[in-house]
Amino acid sequence: MPDPKHCLHRGQRGVNTRFSGCTSGMEHRRLGKSGIKVSVLSFGSWVTFGDQLDIAKATESMQAAWDAGVTFFDNAEAYAGGQSETIMGEVLRRMGLDRKTYTISTKLFWGITDGPNTKNTLNRKYLMEGIDGSLERLGLDHVDLLFCHRSDPETPMEEVVWAMSDIIAQGKAYYWGTSEWTGAEYKEACEVAARLNLRAPVMEQPQYNLFERHKVETDYADIYDTHGMGLTTWSPLASGLLTGKYSDGIPEGSRGSLPSYSWLQDRLTDEQALGKVRELGAIADELGASLAQLSIAWCAANPHVSSVITGASRVEQVHHNMEAAALIPSMTPDVMHRIDAIFG
Repeated sequence: MPDPKHCLHRGQRGVNTRFSGCTSGMEHRRLGKSGIKVSVLSFGSWVTFGDQLDIAKATESMQAAWDAGVTFFDNAEAYAGGQSETIMGEVLRRMGLDRKTYTISTKLFWGITDGPNTKNTLNRKYLMEGIDGSLERLGLDHVDLLFCHRSDPETPMEEVVWAMSDIIAQGKAYYWGTSEWTGAEYKEACEVAARLNLRAPVMEQPQYNLFERHKVETDYADIYDTHGMGLTTWSPLASGLLTGKYSDGIPEGSRGSLPSYSWLQDRLTDEQALGKVRELGAIADELGASLAQLSIAWCAANPHVSSVITGASRVEQVHHNMEAAALIPSMTPDVMHRIDAIFG
């Protein structure tokens, strides 16, 4: 008998089950117009796997997320130069999960080997070979979701859509989408797919948090209904700014302290932004939540967001972040209005 904490409520035919829940309390939402459902909170490996977490610690964190009801895990070819996929693949083997019970995504564009056709591209050669490399590192025969990690102005959209459609036809991915594309680029991909009778994208993975809202709330505004776009959003805590831990500088061991992320330091110590975080803290206190939990719940309160991708450098952060799921019903119109008054 399957573990009830990971069951998905099917709903009745003809009934809107976009926000149907799981009996564990972890809600699962339809990914846009597609039939697949993803946990409203998911767990991703950007920055942490390979940089801050070895296999043992990554296993501990993914197990904690799974135990909290997370069934969607996000990755990308470029994370830690491919090492992130290798670590996640090993963790999945150690956890011994039934492949049918979880959803995995990866992303292609940046590349991990030097060459004219292997970096910063979406040409057919790269995509067809890139997915094979990702699957080998993950130790899987398919991923559920495959994203084009950025757009590529040098490759014709027809070539991109053909390649992604062929990857799906080969069973190496079940759905494809985009990450950080403009609304116009996403629409073009959908129009090409319709014209050539190919597979259209069904999801986009943009940055979305209280400091970064334009794409989700403005640029994509008409696409949710016209093309059924679903969102798996990243950086709900604005690289840690919305946790409040940078209020007194950059702590040792934090993301902002990593040499490879020195470009974040000015943003993390911006006094105007920190002032807004302090104001948000008062609302969090009223709700009996942390800044991190409130910020994650705010993202999930957007009806167009299918899943909020969380990350963690310690298992304690996983436990803490997962508690945001219980806070989502507290995102009332009044609370949302008060938050908008600070960040709007």
